[in-house]
Amino acid sequence: MRIARRPVLARTLASATLVAAVLTGCSTAAATTSADSTTSASSGSTTTVDDATDGTVTSTDAAQSVTDALAANLATHTDGTEADGDLSTATTVTLDGGSATSSGDGVTVDGSTVTVTAAGTYVLSGTLDDGQVVVDTADEGTVTLVLDGADVTSSTGAALSVVAADEVTVLLAEGSENHLADTAGWTAADGAGPTAALASQADLTITGTGKLSVEGSSNDGISSSDGLVVQSGELVVTAVDDGVRGQDYLVVEGGTLDVTAGGDGLKSDDDTDATAGYVAITGGTTTVTATDDGVDATTDVVVGDGVLAVTAGDGSGSTPTGTESPRGLVAGVSVVVGGGTVDVDATDDAIHTNGAVGIHGGTVTVASGDDGIHGDGAVTVDGGTVTVTDSYEGLESGVITLAGGEVDITASDDGVNASDPTATEAAGGDPMAQSTSDAYGLTISGGTVVVRSDGDGLDANGYLTMTGGTVVVNGPEGSGNGALDVDGTFEVSGGTLLAAGSSGMAMTPSASSPQSFVSFTLSSPVGDGTVLQLLDESGAVLATFTTSTTVGNVVLSSADVVADATYTLAEGGTASGDEVGGLAASGDASGATTLVTATAGVEVAGMGGGGGMGGGPAGGGRGPRP
Repeated sequence: MRIARRPVLARTLASATLVAAVLTGCSTAAATTSADSTTSASSGSTTTVDDATDGTVTSTDAAQSVTDALAANLATHTDGTEADGDLSTATTVTLDGGSATSSGDGVTVDGSTVTVTAAGTYVLSGTLDDGQVVVDTADEGTVTLVLDGADVTSSTGAALSVVAADEVTVLLAEGSENHLADTAGWTAADGAGPTAALASQADLTITGTGKLSVEGSSNDGISSSDGLVVQSGELVVTAVDDGVRGQDYLVVEGGTLDVTAGGDGLKSDDDTDATAGYVAITGGTTTVTATDDGVDATTDVVVGDGVLAVTAGDGSGSTPTGTESPRGLVAGVSVVVGGGTVDVDATDDAIHTNGAVGIHGGTVTVASGDDGIHGDGAVTVDGGTVTVTDSYEGLESGVITLAGGEVDITASDDGVNASDPTATEAAGGDPMAQSTSDAYGLTISGGTVVVRSDGDGLDANGYLTMTGGTVVVNGPEGSGNGALDVDGTFEVSGGTLLAAGSSGMAMTPSASSPQSFVSFTLSSPVGDGTVLQLLDESGAVLATFTTSTTVGNVVLSSADVVADATYTLAEGGTASGDEVGGLAASGDASGATTLVTATAGVEVAGMGGGGGMGGGPAGGGRGPRP
């Protein structure tokens, strides 16, 4: 299991702390035995704690799978079983305006308040104009409330209030439409549970094939101070604050969930148990429109399957401020995606965690007014499809690993930025107050990566190591940035790297790289849509690339490039076959015109290598964030 976590997870970490976190958190070899870190036996993940900050979690293993992430957390009360109710012995409760009647025991009626006092199954139908359904029992066993055309509105409290029970299931009868609502102006007393239209102080399960509409006009829509599992059914929730909340955990296994919230959309906020406070999506279709964060978890956000669509704030078309920073998926420890479909449009970071982000499968599409994907400790993509359609910076973390899958990034500043993710905050928003360290870096070992950026394409304030995969960078047109910007060691030993951008800060891998490279600097830039042919000494085509911006420099590293050989960059000819970011599968240089020749293996340091200007630190110069 994971170690105890501090109740409030800090967003701002000292650089020295982050260095230790990154070095420890990205190792999945032997368990660490120092006093500062603990390795999870169940998942192989490592969590690093800073003693100076009373146990603040700064990093977890970004390679952790969905299965491991869920196993390391508190098991749900359903534990994979399907909730049900025995209708053959059910008690019928008929709601009638300002009163109600019951067909059996276990129910008391006091005016417009219906109280269930025993475990069992109860079928509710009809309308309470201004009343409550209350569950208050010390019995062991489940209370199952079958809603079969039930409509309850309350002006004095929750429409459905679970005061005490072992466990409660809300079962939506087939073909039924049900409605729960409270009115504005009431607040639950201290210790009396959540303030919500559907409020529970016990583990709560929602299942069935009917429909439930919930309106939270005083605070939340659906809220449980224990665990909450949505198994099936059609749920439509609107709330002035949080839409759906499970304090211990919130798990969506199936059904259709549509949430509109004035606060957070989905939320789990237990901060006393290291294994609680998580949100998991393992099935169904969930749509969230939130004024604040879309999905907010004290510990983990885990997506294993299903569809999750989130709009946070005013979406990516707006710019986050110091007081308004709605994010898409937010986790104090980790965000893990192993399958399903995730679509996020957020004012601030689309995916944000104080620890690690791991994407191992599924389809992830994000748009952000700031970072597409941000992890203070680490970001790993080793499977699936990741598309950042709009961002200030695409991927941002201290340590970034791209080991598989398909990654496509569009950014108005840096495409991929591996640097101290707290530097901007510490510097009061100064984008040049960067920190260069071997603890920060970018490793590419597989998959395909396409970057379109107005700032640096690949920016590492430490190392950049490439051992495999295909990377195409459509870099900046302005001379103040480069397609490649590395302050530390820049080494390529495998794969294909093609980087095109301005010539003002052009740079190459180091001359000592096991795999050679060639850099072409043009006397006059070529415009977008230009077909470029990279030819060897015999005139054979090594690569065919079609530009998407104005280009003044092109760098190619591949297994076909031989050190000290002479290569030619020509304009014209044709490109054919499948293409990745403008890099075609094949080409024909017939009729092409020579632009420039260059010798392979000649290093160009640009202004990033050796600790020059480099790219800005993580945070992208957006200024301090809350």
